[in-house]
Amino acid sequence: MIQVILGDKGTGKTKRLIDMTNDELKVEHGDIVFIDDDKRYMYDLRHEIRFVDASEYAEKFSAEAFLAFVSGMLSANFDISVIAVDAFKKLVFTPLDAPETKALFAGLEKLSQEHKCSFILSVSESVENVPEYISKYAL
Repeated sequence: MIQVILGDKGTGKTKRLIDMTNDELKVEHGDIVFIDDDKRYMYDLRHEIRFVDASEYAEKFSAEAFLAFVSGMLSANFDISVIAVDAFKKLVFTPLDAPETKALFAGLEKLSQEHKCSFILSVSESVENVPEYISKYAL
């Protein structure tokens, strides 16, 4: 399952994502991972959640590299049940309407089904400005 929190900058997407991720501890029995572009929100998450500062691995990811990054996490830890990603557009340096981004979402959907892992993404964009293959996951 993929869920996308859409909204313009300053609309509370990160707060909502943090709250949703912390709430997942109540229902998920697997490991939960929170990926961000810096360490700014590390202490807003419960200590049981694995925080990953993606900037330690790459400043910006292509869509293909980000999918490989997430795939690597899942291959190293079969117990991951939720991956939350904040600042998606800052991390993935590929336009939302690019074919590579569409392939990324298809890849995330496939990983979700094969590994029984949910993805929650925060994307700084309004619902009207994203392609249908993203808006269908909007909360």
